[in-house]
Amino acid sequence: MTDTQPAARRSDATRAGILRAARARFAADGYQRATIRAIAADAGIDPSMVMRYYGNKAQLFAAAVDVDLRLPDVARIPRDRLGETLVTHFIQRWEGDPTDDALLTLLRSAATDASVAERLRGIFREQVAPVALAVTDDPAEAALRAGLVATSMLGLALCRQILMLPPIVAAAPSVLVTQVGATVQRYLTGPL
Repeated sequence: MTDTQPAARRSDATRAGILRAARARFAADGYQRATIRAIAADAGIDPSMVMRYYGNKAQLFAAAVDVDLRLPDVARIPRDRLGETLVTHFIQRWEGDPTDDALLTLLRSAATDASVAERLRGIFREQVAPVALAVTDDPAEAALRAGLVATSMLGLALCRQILMLPPIVAAAPSVLVTQVGATVQRYLTGPL
């Protein structure tokens, strides 16, 4: 059994290395331009190993961009601070290592690949819509409110992390939290 343990550990290490390389390559090149060969080269392995562990590029992408937004529990946030709390949450995620943020990777690729766009829509439908539903007085408005929040958050990510729009990149996070947070707050709790 000791012979299989090192093999299992090597297998886990290989799988993790492939995912690291895939995340970086998808983040840099997007889904369409990233290739299995480039990812394998980045991981220092033969391309057949990528296929062995992940099957194909679509399955590798799905594994590499498994997104949990880790949204804060809105039941614990004062109602008048929802917007700033959510904007703070997203900015903190993106200010770390943006190449390691699967949401940004999805955003980069969604404009050119319909399946990636659907995956991004699913994340917001499954993770942001429940937040809007939890805080709105009219459940019929929750989907629209979640969509409006998504426009602000994805727009901010696009301008700050991907397009690198100079005034948005130069803005202090506290300024963005105040300005964008007020809009997100209105989307969540204000009249439509």
